[in-house]
Amino acid sequence: MKYKVLLTGSNKTSMDDFFIHMDESFETLSSSVRYWDMVGHIKYFMPDVFVYCLDRESKEVMSRMVQVKNELSRKGIPFAIVGDVQDCNDFLKTTAGIADIVLQRPMTTKAIESQIVNFLKNLDRIAEEAKERQKEEEKKREEAKAELEEKQQGASVDSRRKHILVVDDDVRMLRVIKEHLRKSYDVATAINGKLALKFLESKQTDLILLDYVMPEEDGPSVLRKIHDNPDTQNLPVVFLTGMTDRSKIQEALSEKPQGYLLKPIDREKLIDTVEKIIG
Repeated sequence: MKYKVLLTGSNKTSMDDFFIHMDESFETLSSSVRYWDMVGHIKYFMPDVFVYCLDRESKEVMSRMVQVKNELSRKGIPFAIVGDVQDCNDFLKTTAGIADIVLQRPMTTKAIESQIVNFLKNLDRIAEEAKERQKEEEKKREEAKAELEEKQQGASVDSRRKHILVVDDDVRMLRVIKEHLRKSYDVATAINGKLALKFLESKQTDLILLDYVMPEEDGPSVLRKIHDNPDTQNLPVVFLTGMTDRSKIQEALSEKPQGYLLKPIDREKLIDTVEKIIG
């Protein structure tokens, strides 16, 4: 890869060296020392380095280079000077040392070429390292952002109050259970199985407390329909029953509920059962 070099100055010999002896490393263009000529070449040629070839330059021209240096700095282009010791010292003194590269003759053409190439390669390396650091920082920011979003989503899920549907044909029982649970859970009620199934068609719940014995459609019938529906088949159900007969209890458990609670409902057992199932 050839670096682009923009030349200016009064030292025609130094400028010819770039065109003739450094053409393997550089694509070279020259400009007059007129300010707008230099600025125009910088804009359209976009060199990798600007080289001022000194030969007893006037203070007026050297001072003009301060403005050129400002233009170069905005574009990230380094400024180099080539000249003998006196020329270089005069320039640095006049311009408060604005040069990024100082190449003092006597110096071979090969040495000048090598120093400029090495300087530009080092700039490329620094730019590449900066780009890699930026990529790494962006990656870390994205990972941190994703982690934060995951935590926020998790917190949102964790903070959502769990929902319970209570199904019982006894309105008083519905009120009692709702009162026991409302502090920690959102509670909806249904007075029969038909209304409970209708509720599940459009709404979601985390747990159903289902009366075992109800008119028209009893608890086992409702539970079978819940298990037969792919949308609700994994929904936990706890039977509420007033039966104490062991055979009847075994019959209720054959429907595979997550548990059962005996009526009258004990508040502590109710809360303990619910917490074990849905937290």
